[in-house]
Amino acid sequence: MNNKKLQLWHKILIGLVLGLIAGIIVGPGITVLKPFGTLFINLLKMMIVPLLVLFLVAGAASITDIKKLGRVGGKIVGMYLLTTFIAVSIGIVFALIIQPGTGVEIEKPAEVKGKEAPSIVSWLVDIVPKNVIKAMSESRVLQIIFFSLFLGICLALVGEPAKPVIEIFEILSQAMVKMVHIVMEYAPYAVFALMAWVAGKYGLKMMLPLGKLIITVYLACAIHIIVVYGFIVKVLGKRPLGWFFKGGANAMAVAYSTASSAATLPATMECSEKNHGVSKTVFGFSLPLGATINMDGTSTYQAICAIFTAQLFGIDLSLYHYMAIILTGTLASIGAAGVPGAGLIMLTMVLTAAGLPLEAIGIIAGVDRIMDMFRTMTNVTGDMAVTLAVARTEGELEELAESAAS
Repeated sequence: MNNKKLQLWHKILIGLVLGLIAGIIVGPGITVLKPFGTLFINLLKMMIVPLLVLFLVAGAASITDIKKLGRVGGKIVGMYLLTTFIAVSIGIVFALIIQPGTGVEIEKPAEVKGKEAPSIVSWLVDIVPKNVIKAMSESRVLQIIFFSLFLGICLALVGEPAKPVIEIFEILSQAMVKMVHIVMEYAPYAVFALMAWVAGKYGLKMMLPLGKLIITVYLACAIHIIVVYGFIVKVLGKRPLGWFFKGGANAMAVAYSTASSAATLPATMECSEKNHGVSKTVFGFSLPLGATINMDGTSTYQAICAIFTAQLFGIDLSLYHYMAIILTGTLASIGAAGVPGAGLIMLTMVLTAAGLPLEAIGIIAGVDRIMDMFRTMTNVTGDMAVTLAVARTEGELEELAESAAS
């Protein structure tokens, strides 16, 4: 096939498959390629803060109607919470059907002490940064979102005198888009290196004992993507599902290989704007927020791991336990957002709320990276689906996307 005819997501997919094959064949020795993947992740992370500030300030400043900004924000947060609740429920159903913890014979590790999760009140207070520069240097996404939106709104309130400043932010945001395009050309090679590293490090022998757990997470997340996001895209977004997946393929592939919603943010923004036709006004707010609080795939994973733990240790769960898993799994996606090691914190919260032994974390950690990749892809897909639906309801989809969807 002529390389010139290959789209970027085709190249990324080829790199992913070849990396997986190379890692399985070569084994641990191929982990020497990891720095090439790490370089790509660093390049993506390098752009996160500038993208957040420039897009959010320019987007908020362009909305003269403050009520519209509040309405858009309410829709986005509401849909994120609803899809997370559904994701946890789907995880429970699949865990009960497949029973990934039944029949697993594996050595129980010593008790694992989980990290303490922040309270909802402290999390809310922490959204307002004490030092904006420090927040940016530490990539505290929610704090950056708050400051950038606040600054954008104030620029809009200033009116005519602020237009030159707003234009500067818009020009710089266009420059960042160009930077994203350049970095994404390196993606296929980085994805090859990352997949080779994962396959070489873990191998089939390590994955087989917990294969049912991995399969359960993958199946539940896949159903959530097809059914829940399919409904959002087709019914609320009025767009064909195939068109949506094709347009978001680059971001989904990067999310799968990097296992980081934040690192994938530049690619997600590019897909939503360039391929889905969402305006900066919506995706500049929705996607950064989604990368922080929308963890559908992770919430599905939490529910499955909680039931896996109960099955592994022979613990019967009551209705109270299931309600605790659903409630904690939904709220934890927000309460643990922006905290280092959020996956471990969330799992600790869910297991503690359900009264399940934390020793299971040590078992699950062995194959966590493999599940992390698919659940991150689910998170990112959800960000794009919700963003598309909200943009359509607000009349913020470009005409190019309208014609492409028809």
